[in-house]
Amino acid sequence: MAHHVIFAAPFFMDATLRFLRGATRLPGVNVTLVSQDPEDRLPINLRSAIAGHWRVDDALDPQQLADAARQLERRFGKAIGFMAALEQLQVPLAIARETLGIDGLSSEAARNFRDKSRMKDVLRAAGIPCARHALVGNPAAARAFAGEVGLPLVVKPPDGAGGKATYRLESQEDFENYLRQFPPDPAHPTLFEEFVRGIEHSFDSVFIKGKPVWHSISRYLPSPLEVIENKWIQWCVLLPRDIDGAEYDPIRKAGFAAVEALGLQTGLSHLEWFQLTGGNIAISEVGARPPGAQISTLLSYVHDLDFYHAWPRLMALGEFDPPTRKYAAGAAYLRGQGQGRVVGITGVEEIQRQFGSIVVEAKLPREQQTPSDSYEGDGYIIVRHPETEVVQSALQEIIKTIRVHLQ
Repeated sequence: MAHHVIFAAPFFMDATLRFLRGATRLPGVNVTLVSQDPEDRLPINLRSAIAGHWRVDDALDPQQLADAARQLERRFGKAIGFMAALEQLQVPLAIARETLGIDGLSSEAARNFRDKSRMKDVLRAAGIPCARHALVGNPAAARAFAGEVGLPLVVKPPDGAGGKATYRLESQEDFENYLRQFPPDPAHPTLFEEFVRGIEHSFDSVFIKGKPVWHSISRYLPSPLEVIENKWIQWCVLLPRDIDGAEYDPIRKAGFAAVEALGLQTGLSHLEWFQLTGGNIAISEVGARPPGAQISTLLSYVHDLDFYHAWPRLMALGEFDPPTRKYAAGAAYLRGQGQGRVVGITGVEEIQRQFGSIVVEAKLPREQQTPSDSYEGDGYIIVRHPETEVVQSALQEIIKTIRVHLQ
């Protein structure tokens, strides 16, 4: 008899559909879907691949998730898994799983990952290096923290995702202007953090039954915060081929310890961290879900393994075969220059001439496309090669040469 696994997806975004498609390819598994989007918005091939669907008004409501799961379980049997790739779904989904008696990340652990202030408290209590922070509910507390730590500071919502509503306050003027524009209050507290200077990376890891079984390291060029602050910057993510060197020993030790302290038993985590001078590191934040910004795609290319299938297999069946890292790969993110809609893109022919042989995937902006408000930008180009230096050089040329014009 086939296992029953439920996939939750508020909206049918591209990455979400890739994970859903991977789930439908699991042998001996019937995949059902809970969503806010109606079923007829699914691509036809996915509509026929899922076993059933239940639509809810609010996919972030644990009660609606649990009610939808019960309806699907009546038709397809008790679910062995209830999964979602979206960051904002992790806490409500954990609550729904506990209500239904389905194994998975606990609601306590989900809150450790989701609430950034609580996360930092857990990490610091475990002796894991991270930036000093304070969750403040009034301007006086913000000023006290700034007096203790000094400027610059980073401010963000405690349940933020993908860099949304994150700001760097460089000067006292910036600080006071922020407090006037977004005054923190007890009902809407703000997370203030020490600004950490260093080279920003990510650390992705797989745990099974509380034990780490695999990891990957990526580098941001430049940091996501700089990209958010400068909408014109075209940026890159690089996955080097060799990540076994001693320079990464500190993050291996701290990264695995952080994920364990936060409470992940079986799953994939995405951790962002800074490489500081003198070999020290500082962990920024951790998510108990697949990485965004095409990093799951890059993981697939460097390992010759479909991570959009590997992650659902891990979450549904608790199975993961640690892959060999065969290549380096990277993504160059294309962002519009100016304001308005996309009116043209230049430099593509030159990049095709120079690097066409190592380009493995591309999504170019379309004319009249509205610019994205995400740091991922309006399109991307992915390159792959056995040598890290070749990939890094190609990425730098791509972001220097290609221009997306807005008007």
